[in-house]
Amino acid sequence: MMLSRRSTLTLATSVGVAGLADLLGWLVSTASAQTSNNETDREAERSSGSPNAKVTVMEFFSLTCTHCASFSRETMPEIEKNLVQPGKVRFVFRDFPLDQVALTAAMVARYLPPAQYFPFITALFATQDRWAFARGVNSTDELWKLAALAGMSRETFDKAVADNALRTWILQQQQADQDRWKIDSTPSFVINGQKYSGEMSYDAFSKLIPEA
Repeated sequence: MMLSRRSTLTLATSVGVAGLADLLGWLVSTASAQTSNNETDREAERSSGSPNAKVTVMEFFSLTCTHCASFSRETMPEIEKNLVQPGKVRFVFRDFPLDQVALTAAMVARYLPPAQYFPFITALFATQDRWAFARGVNSTDELWKLAALAGMSRETFDKAVADNALRTWILQQQQADQDRWKIDSTPSFVINGQKYSGEMSYDAFSKLIPEA
């Protein structure tokens, strides 16, 4: 998604209310239902994979980007299975919100413990049309429903969406990344210091990974 425009396309998904609960329950089943209670935790790097991996991938994404959601749904499972879990790649998630809805979602995600971050954003992308683009719904209310399924209390959720310090930090990190890497669309990737832009299939992505 280009920074100059926000797509209003929705993702086709068949996840119903019961299916959504099952999805979130499965995604966070191995993680604690605790919340991230200090600023250091909330601003810590969110990543998946071994810190000793030879290849580091940074993905710059917006939670309201339909191309990012498609990448998460179609390509990321294979990356996780074939590159991250075997220790070939460390995958770093970089918040790059393109609008206020995405920014609020990013803040909520960071109020969950780091171990729950990847599962939660995976669930957000899988249900993007439900909370980000559905007509006649309040996006914050829909985010709360998802956060509650992930084990977050209403008190913590309200604190997350009102956390101006976290909001400022995310925007500052976004600007720094934009300045350093010249990010002009989402998703964008930096692989061992080289930038690539656009949604990719697994085959296209894996060709960018040395010795993949």
